[in-house]
Amino acid sequence: MAPGAPRPRRRRPAPAAGAGSGGSSLRVLLALAALYAALSVLAYRAIHMLHVTPLGADAPPDEFSEGRVLGHLRRLAVDIPGRQEGSPGLEAAAQYIKGELEGLAARAGPEYRIEVQETLVSGSFSMMFLRHRVTLGYRNHKNIVMRISSNVSEDDSPSLLVNGHFDSPFGSPGAADCGSCVASMLELSRLIIDSGWIPPRPVIFLFNGAEELFLLGSHGFIKTHTWNNTVGAFINIEASGSGGTDLVCQSGPGSWPSRVYARTAKYPMANSVAQDMFGIIPGDTDYRIFAEDITNIPGLDIIFVLGGYFYHTSYDTLENLLPGSIQARGENLFNLVKAFTNSMLLKENEMSNAKDGIEDLRAVFFDYLTWFMVFYSRDVSLILHSLPIAIFFLVPLFLKFPNITLMSWSVTLLDLIRGMLLHAFGVILAIFIPAGAAALRLLFTKNAMNWFAHPYLAFFMFVPASLVGLLLPRITWGLSEQTHFWGAFGLYSVITMVYTLVGLSGGFLTFFIAMSMLLGRLISSIIKRQWSQQSLKSLASYVVPMIPCLLYCLYYGGFLIQFLIEKTGMMGSLPKPYGYFVADIIVGAAVGLVVGWCFGPVVPVASRWLSKTSILQGLLQITVVALAIASQLFPYSTGAPKRVILQHTYVTDANDVVDSNYGFSVLDANSVEFLLNNAPEAAKWLKDNSEFSFDEKHHSDRSFWVASYPVSFLFSGSLKFQAQTDEIRKHYHNFPQLLVQKTSRNNGQRRVHLNLSLGSLSEIWTAVLNVTGPLSDWSFADNMLPAPETISGGPPSYVCRLSGKSDVDWSFWLEANSSESLRIDVAVLDHYLVDSTKELKTLFPSWADVIAFTSYFSTYYV
Repeated sequence: MAPGAPRPRRRRPAPAAGAGSGGSSLRVLLALAALYAALSVLAYRAIHMLHVTPLGADAPPDEFSEGRVLGHLRRLAVDIPGRQEGSPGLEAAAQYIKGELEGLAARAGPEYRIEVQETLVSGSFSMMFLRHRVTLGYRNHKNIVMRISSNVSEDDSPSLLVNGHFDSPFGSPGAADCGSCVASMLELSRLIIDSGWIPPRPVIFLFNGAEELFLLGSHGFIKTHTWNNTVGAFINIEASGSGGTDLVCQSGPGSWPSRVYARTAKYPMANSVAQDMFGIIPGDTDYRIFAEDITNIPGLDIIFVLGGYFYHTSYDTLENLLPGSIQARGENLFNLVKAFTNSMLLKENEMSNAKDGIEDLRAVFFDYLTWFMVFYSRDVSLILHSLPIAIFFLVPLFLKFPNITLMSWSVTLLDLIRGMLLHAFGVILAIFIPAGAAALRLLFTKNAMNWFAHPYLAFFMFVPASLVGLLLPRITWGLSEQTHFWGAFGLYSVITMVYTLVGLSGGFLTFFIAMSMLLGRLISSIIKRQWSQQSLKSLASYVVPMIPCLLYCLYYGGFLIQFLIEKTGMMGSLPKPYGYFVADIIVGAAVGLVVGWCFGPVVPVASRWLSKTSILQGLLQITVVALAIASQLFPYSTGAPKRVILQHTYVTDANDVVDSNYGFSVLDANSVEFLLNNAPEAAKWLKDNSEFSFDEKHHSDRSFWVASYPVSFLFSGSLKFQAQTDEIRKHYHNFPQLLVQKTSRNNGQRRVHLNLSLGSLSEIWTAVLNVTGPLSDWSFADNMLPAPETISGGPPSYVCRLSGKSDVDWSFWLEANSSESLRIDVAVLDHYLVDSTKELKTLFPSWADVIAFTSYFSTYYV
């Protein structure tokens, strides 16, 4: 080296994976925690519609007003005591709705043609519900129908149907479900008239009065109403909670309805993956009547899905509605009504299949924080969703350029596949570790679902444990950052492709993740030439371009977790001993899955700092502390009540009461024993009034709950206790009876004509017939006998639910193909409670929402 020449600067070797000071690791962890916390706040505001300002009752007449909706809702859910079948409130609600509509018709201008009808619907059909077959017979259920059109429209002009039900669930005031729906429809119909907008095609508003009885009001309309053949599209509005995102849960047939929604909704809340998952959730809506079971009219199923704590409980009140939700729903609906009625694709329903360019395959769509919609067809998704996997197979060529050989490509690809498998293993660990922690906690605590009333605990309990699972592969196998990144990219690419090939619509999420990772990698590769690869700035240059994707992942994942937590309160009490663990394991696994897509894309780069033993130990310590705190908290509150079923059953023979029992069941993992152990006043009352214990002899099977079939399949671990038999005589003198009118025989078939009298019962919700034996035909459902069901391991049976006005007897016939007797169990569910049952109900604490009813059970052989 020449004297005076500058000395070459010696490069420091890059630290190995996981290297770096503890201070840098902690700073990275805290910085990422702060970023995710800030993004979570934005996602929370969007999910709960906090960015929507509700308008008051004094809003301009050409604006949709949540305040005016609440005025209607106050009349329907507060002033009227109950809108259930068998209650006087149902008729009062129908007359209120009819009066409001007639008032609108009276003051509408001459350019409008407005028709208001009150109709009674009757019929019979069979359907599947909760994977069980049930036949329904109904009569004289009331619908209120209004058609708004221009004064030049024809009676057979293609029309748009807007449907909502005004009956409420058993034991609930039904403020959200679905008082909010019909009140919004009243405001929407007012807005059409007061805004001066004249629909180019008719708009039919169906206020149906029997949805909670298994979709009877909509069935009656679509089968019998004179306007049914004019319906070319529909919008069904529903509530499975008290507000939040008003999600498009189902759309079709074809993509036209969702395309209209994507173009016109002011606050779009739609997700094509919701339709993939809808069948998993216990429940149904009128959508299936309009679009699937009876006709195939194109339409949208739009549902309030958050606030599920109050769904079908006595806490579904005006006060528990989420502000802004109704405002967003109404503004969306007005835009949708305009768009549908202006569309040239709106046709009579016999022509509105997957024709005229309305493709039958599902499109892919999703909203971005209710700000805008992304929509693309199935054909486009096949191209877009193939891009990530194509890039994954091309990456080895770029990594080995210019020394590209088949051998080098194969070796590099195998290395990337190794990275993909290890990242997949990390995601699996992220799911299984919190699920395992949840199960382990239950071995040392007496309550399940402690996070139910404290949902934030689920995140503290399970998110740190999930992060441990994601980071373990990097610290255990020493992956290089390049292998880890492209392996993770490959995993999300493969998931995207699998989703697309099996015909599901959820691949957009992993597609978004994969392409955002690619963008982050590209930008960080350009920028990090200025900084060391170990610099925190290089991490920031990768993460910052991914923020839009991470924000959406938190929005999507946060919504999913909150929805799931709320719905665990009604997922059913599964049999012991394993049923006790199911809810906690599902929530733990779901949180791990969400962490896998929210933090998984960041892990390949961030794990350089985070894959340290000290970090993993800290995360595990947070998990242990959160699990310990959760174990000390009670699972329920008035804001997150436990659902309890109390059935007072009278067993009758002719007109005599021969037995009486109190039956208790619950709808989640904490058993009836848990309930009574934590309701000491109710338990003491039972001890004073009956033989009380948790012995096997007090257990009841599903046959005891036949009056609530098929919902009774959500019950297990039920208990029953002896009750008094004579108190009911003070209110009812005659009980349900089944009488044989005549018997005829023809070609070996025996037809028995029967008459069911409901006695002096006057508050009937439904009557249920459970028929066993050699039944070959019956007069229900157009003489179509469905596949039999099995209840509590008994013989195959056929179940028919009868509902409607109870002051007239039911007449029907059953046909047997042998001389063997038919057994008919009759169970009638009634609103009325004797004084002792009312007293027992009041003794339960406020965190228990007790749905109480009386059932009358009798058995006949014919």
